[in-house]
Amino acid sequence: MKQTLVDDTEDVSLDFGNEEELALRKAKIRHPVATFFHLFFRVSAIVTYVCCDWFSRSFVGCFVTVLLLLSFDFWSVKNVTGRLLVGLRWWNQIDEDGKSHWIFEARKVSPGHTAATEAEARIFWLGLVICPIIWVVFFFSTLFSLRLKWLALVIAGISLQAANLYGYILCKMGGDSDLSRVAASLLSQTVFQTVSAEV
Repeated sequence: MKQTLVDDTEDVSLDFGNEEELALRKAKIRHPVATFFHLFFRVSAIVTYVCCDWFSRSFVGCFVTVLLLLSFDFWSVKNVTGRLLVGLRWWNQIDEDGKSHWIFEARKVSPGHTAATEAEARIFWLGLVICPIIWVVFFFSTLFSLRLKWLALVIAGISLQAANLYGYILCKMGGDSDLSRVAASLLSQTVFQTVSAEV
């Protein structure tokens, strides 16, 4: 499986020169609709799954509703909110030979186009990481409570949420498919940012 990185990246660090502009960038949300929908579909799918038995006795209706919410979430995060909130996008393409190519994009920050704010990026990554963990908890609770008819839905939730998480982590790390190297790089980057913030 060959990977391609569309390299139009630019340093998007928080180096502005004056503290007022930095504080404004951290606090401001420039894409409120995208931020809302980034969390809306995934939280709605979780709430619907948890509360489904309280509001409806129809297993099929609940199953289809949660699956549609998960699908809307997958599409919107992959194609819209990722580009707007963090400037990243990924997709998989099959060429004429049947070979799979992962393609990753990172938006350049130009003077005419504003970068994502720190608040938007934090909301994006927290939503992207926390929701798959919740679906994994649902998997074990479904398995141990022997509610096996819900297992297919929970596996679909894990798959869709984890696919977006995996794609965006690879996209953030420049298309590097070695997960141990990606994890080490992400950890070192986080530690460096924490230490430099304290100094």
